[in-house]
Formats: sequence, C-alpha cells, structure tokens
Amino acid sequence: MNESTDAFVAHRNLLFTVAYEMLGSAADAEDVLQETWLRWSGVDFATVEDPRAYLVRITTRQSLMRLRTLRRRKESYVGTWLPEPLVTTADVADDVELAESVSMAMLLVLETLTPTERAVFVLRDVFDLGYEEIAAAVDKTPAAVRQIAHRARSHVAARRPRGSVSAAQSRGVVDAFRAATETGDLQGLLDLLAPDVVLLGDGGGVKSAIPRPVRGADKVARVLIGGLARLDQTMTTRAVQINGSPAALLLLDGELDTVLAVSVHDGRITGLYGVRNPAKLSRVDGETAMSRR
Repeated sequence: MNESTDAFVAHRNLLFTVAYEMLGSAADAEDVLQETWLRWSGVDFATVEDPRAYLVRITTRQSLMRLRTLRRRKESYVGTWLPEPLVTTADVADDVELAESVSMAMLLVLETLTPTERAVFVLRDVFDLGYEEIAAAVDKTPAAVRQIAHRARSHVAARRPRGSVSAAQSRGVVDAFRAATETGDLQGLLDLLAPDVVLLGDGGGVKSAIPRPVRGADKVARVLIGGLARLDQTMTTRAVQINGSPAALLLLDGELDTVLAVSVHDGRITGLYGVRNPAKLSRVDGETAMSRR
C-alpha cells in the first residue's frame, strides 16, 4: 500500500462512524466511504497537510448530500423509521461518549436536526473538531459554525435521553427483560419498565410492526406479552451489544426476527426500539468497529 491508501485505512473506522452518525444507516455510510475513497484516490497526497482532516471533510460533504436524499426517502417510509442497528465491538461501550452518541435514542434525537446542524453537532460535540475544520467541511464561516453549534446543542439538550448508566447495570436490566419476555412474566416486565417507557417498531412495510409509538409501562408490557402469546413459533432471545449498549435479539424457531435495542435509566427501561425490517438487519451477523479517533 502507498501512503494515501495507508492514511485511508488508518482512519476508516473514524470515517465510517462520522458517516453513520450523520445518516443512521450503515449501508449508506458504506456508500459514502466508497465515494470518499474515490475522491481521496484522486488527490495529490503530497499537497495534503492533515490527511485526517481532509478525509473527514470529504466524508462530511458526501454524508450531507446523502442525508438530503435519505430525508426524501424517509418521507415515504412505511411506519416508524429507526436507525440501522449495529452489533458493535466491545471497545465501543468502553468509550461512554461514543456509545451515547450512537445509541438509538440519540440517533433519533439527531434526526430532528437540519442536515447542517447535524453535521456541525456531530463533528464538534462528538469528534471535538475545531470550528475552522468544521467550517471547511460544511462550507460555512467559523462564526456561522459557532452559531449553528450553539443552536444544535440547545436543541439536543432539550431532547437528550436521560442520564446513561454503566454497561453492567444495563446488561442486568436487559437480562431480566429477556427472562420476563421468554416466560411471559407480565409483572416481572412491569417491574422493569419506567412509567413513561416508549416502544417503537420498524418493519419498513415488509414485516408487521406496531404502527405508532406505544407509551406507558402497562400498555407496553401488554403489547409485548400479548404479541408473544399469539406466536405460533418458539421464541428465544440472545444477549448482544447493539450500538454500544446491551440489547437483545429475538429469534423465532432459531431465526433472527427482531433486534431490540434498549435504553435504561435508574434501573428501569425507558425506551425499546424493535427493528424487524430485514433490509436493516444485515450487519447483525458480524461486529462493526467504530472510533472517534
């Protein structure tokens, strides 16, 4: 490999993470990386002072173009749209800030930002890039980027998921949740759910899913237990780490049916995100590496 290729490979996990946080889709993030590589391979490497900054700039610009296309696609999406779940490597959970930034709950908050606000927030608050670097990536002045960052930060703060807990605490709650669902233990499930818990389902019009959010512990518990009781297949669960946090895979007769991401706060489940759309489950077979460096 030459120096240009070495630089791209060295920063690939970072670039994928930037694109995924911008798009919420691993498939689209991979497409962005291909476009980034094509543009990078045409650059005279000798003229590049900072390969990392240059690559992030290309990735951000490509992500912004893709994000606008995705927004149009989401407008015609059948049912609730959820980010594409990723089975992440163990080190993602060790980086608390990274794990929070790629959680299902946070990615849904980022969906409420404009494309430019999302890019600025991700690059500044997650990857700690300087305002001048970000300005070059989003074609704004540093002063404008500061204003956008402030606006985006305020918007996210008002909607940010409640304080995170340790992976060990979350794992204990998720394990208890798996036991309650497998045995149909309604009271055990109610004990684990926060009063204002929200259940979201994404089938993409291909698999059946709840058509709109279900809110409240009693309603969520009864929807889950009732749905499982009607199954004519054997349901089992498997512990897994999705987007840096403990989660569960739901299997029917041994075949993957649903990825269930979980948000936990103060020992209770505050959010359940069930992804059933087969097009979004292709990355569950292997681990995805992510990085902020």
